[in-house]
Amino acid sequence: MQTTLADFIKGTREGTEAEAILRSCVHCGFCTATCPTYQLLGDELDGPRGRIYLIKNVLEGAEPTRKTQLHLDRCLTCLNCETTCPSGVKYGRLLDIGRKLVDERVARPLGERLTRTTLKACLPRAGLATPAFRAGRLLRHLLPEKLQAKLPPVRAAGRWPTRTHPRKMLVLDGCVQPGMAPNINAAAARVLDALGVQLTVAPKAGCCGALRYHMNDQDGGLDDMRRNIDAWWPSVENGAVEAIVMTASGCGVTVKEYGHLLAHDPAYAAKAEQISAMTRDLSEVLALFQDRIAALAKGKGGPPVAYHPPCTLQHGQQIRGKVEGVLQAAGVDVVLCADNHLCCGSAGTYSVLQPAISLALRERKLASLAATGADHIVSANIGCIAHLQAGTGTPVTHWIELLEQMLS
Repeated sequence: MQTTLADFIKGTREGTEAEAILRSCVHCGFCTATCPTYQLLGDELDGPRGRIYLIKNVLEGAEPTRKTQLHLDRCLTCLNCETTCPSGVKYGRLLDIGRKLVDERVARPLGERLTRTTLKACLPRAGLATPAFRAGRLLRHLLPEKLQAKLPPVRAAGRWPTRTHPRKMLVLDGCVQPGMAPNINAAAARVLDALGVQLTVAPKAGCCGALRYHMNDQDGGLDDMRRNIDAWWPSVENGAVEAIVMTASGCGVTVKEYGHLLAHDPAYAAKAEQISAMTRDLSEVLALFQDRIAALAKGKGGPPVAYHPPCTLQHGQQIRGKVEGVLQAAGVDVVLCADNHLCCGSAGTYSVLQPAISLALRERKLASLAATGADHIVSANIGCIAHLQAGTGTPVTHWIELLEQMLS
């Protein structure tokens, strides 16, 4: 795509990156066919190709409007378009650049500003988010129905293994997951303990940075990333750990981008690159233990279980088949729904900021999952799990919790 950048962005780091992305787009439209918001709304500007045009116009000097902002806001950043694109267009990076430019020039209504500020201030801080979730559960009956749905019952974490092993890995606690589902990391630690791997938490690590970064507080998001690198670096530098494990695929896709996102920071570029290289989704780690898992499970079976692969895993990290393989090794009959490549509508804070679209996508996804006949749904990201559970009476859990049951 031919592009002539405006003077305000020409020659800058973001301008150079955006221009390269735009020039790689051949405008074929394959991405449109797999875009959830285009399928739902039928508007070209609510698909990747239309949004690319909007961003291109801004980069070339056109003044963005509230309408421009709205169409960019409606993007889920599911990255299904990147999986579909035959030209390898890095649409997600272009969207981050475009959203930042538009938000710098287009004022949001007061209500939106307050909501976004609250989300950015509270959710990335586990010290605020966890007590807020606890208080919400205590006062659940006083809350509006929409808020009640976002507070599913919490499963106790249970014991954290105390045995030591020569093989050690770090795990990110994150920001929302400790308050919403503390059992996920604990279950991962117990499963890995049974396989001879010790999982540890760096106390000063927190939000991966995705929440603030993708809500256009990019400086704040980068600060979150630097804090995590500082927390992990002593264990990485002295060779005490062999990997950094992510139990939430939304965090994993971001941490794997640290090297790119901090490449401009001379104090962190090399460290960020190494951190990204060491980061593994939990399914990548456990896929290496499938024979051992099969032996520990001893052929246990059960009714079919529906697996919902998060967009951040299958499109963001391009990881497919590993969760299914691990569960199948443990004797689980795993089924996928017909539209397993499409987003469930959670998409981080999207379900709060774009509730109508989010709920429509959830209903479509739950109908597809119900059609599998499974009476249990598993996924690999806390956002998807909480979002889906709010719309169904069918149990929705993290797949590692199911695996732990199979091994116990």
